[in-house]
Amino acid sequence: MTPDARGLHRRTVASLVGSQIAGGIGTSSGIAVAALAAESLGGAELSGLGQTAAVLGSALAAVPLARLMSVRGRRPGLAAGYLVAATGAVVCIVAGQRGLFWPFLVGMLLVGTATAANLQARYAATDLASDRNRARSLSIVVGATTVGVIVGPNLIEPGATLAGRLGLPELFGPYVFALGAYLIATVIVTVRLRPDPLLTARAIAAPATAGADAPRGLARPQTAGRRGAATEPGARCGVLRLIAATPGARIGVVATAVAHSSMVAVMAMTPVHLLHGGAALSVVGLVVSMHIAGMYALSPLFGWLADSIGRGSVIAAGQLLIIAATVVTGTAPADGVGQVCLGLTLLGVGWSCCLVGGSTLLSESVEIGVRPAVQGVADLIMGLSAAGASALAGLVIGAWGYGVLNGLAGAMMAIPLLIVLLRGRVTLTAESAT
Repeated sequence: MTPDARGLHRRTVASLVGSQIAGGIGTSSGIAVAALAAESLGGAELSGLGQTAAVLGSALAAVPLARLMSVRGRRPGLAAGYLVAATGAVVCIVAGQRGLFWPFLVGMLLVGTATAANLQARYAATDLASDRNRARSLSIVVGATTVGVIVGPNLIEPGATLAGRLGLPELFGPYVFALGAYLIATVIVTVRLRPDPLLTARAIAAPATAGADAPRGLARPQTAGRRGAATEPGARCGVLRLIAATPGARIGVVATAVAHSSMVAVMAMTPVHLLHGGAALSVVGLVVSMHIAGMYALSPLFGWLADSIGRGSVIAAGQLLIIAATVVTGTAPADGVGQVCLGLTLLGVGWSCCLVGGSTLLSESVEIGVRPAVQGVADLIMGLSAAGASALAGLVIGAWGYGVLNGLAGAMMAIPLLIVLLRGRVTLTAESAT
């Protein structure tokens, strides 16, 4: 990689880290009080809809943001995502002030767009990366989320104080912080993410596809199965056919979607399980914090491992960790807080391995021209599958209990694990020679 290319790549990653921290603070600030805010407006029976709306909003925003990035570049797409989320924070504030439940859900739906933007930011880190540091670049951006998810929930009390000064219900003060964080993220990507990494990568790739040599050190775009499988980057059916025809993309999508679904299903029901076992709210909060730390804090390590020993090896390790985690949590007694905490931490670590390895494999397996569309559909699949798993988790734990839920979550990993173990090495060898 030339000095100019290295400098541009470092600037891109640094800018994405900044926007990721700000976006993470905004999202975690709102999500931390979503259930309580929804309960204050609509009653206890509707309290879960606040977070559900945010998850659904993230899934629904994935493809439109990716389509915008395909046409205009990463900078406009990420900025649009954060601006829509800022609008959602305003809607939540107004709904809270006026005591309106359904407009609050609309606001949370829009707030979910920030999560979609944060997820897309990890892909932007790979646009100008070389084969040697692609996974590390992605993982650094993912790891930056750690700051946001730690700071955000701790803004609940300051948010309540701010709400009192502004004449708002105290549970809606954090949305003021979320609004400010989203606007900061918008400014960072608009001002700092120049030149646009995706458009620059396409410009570099153009002479390579025409037969000329690309600058040394920059990854050449890799052909993805049958050309023309995605004749229009925004056409979802074409993108799905492309993913199905490309082994690396297929493994990446399955690995991230199944790992995310297993993690969300178990995580969504763990606080309920712990509270029924007599755990205090502070203990539940500690378990959740350890889980979140496992999700993000070690991401740079897994990026380095993915670049060093291979994407498939990191994915397989993550899948094994998730299976082990479900065994640990699923066999824990009702009052076994320590065992559940260990299992939830392992679950977060396994998810991180699968996200870093799977997202990197997905990105490098398709051509730069269709990459944003493929990434958007992948995040849509990941979000919708997790939303479905979360909804079913409540039914499973109600009918059969927490142990069965963990058993099913672990069993979900068996097929993708076999795919990676049996075909991953062959696939990666073939694609590295492309």
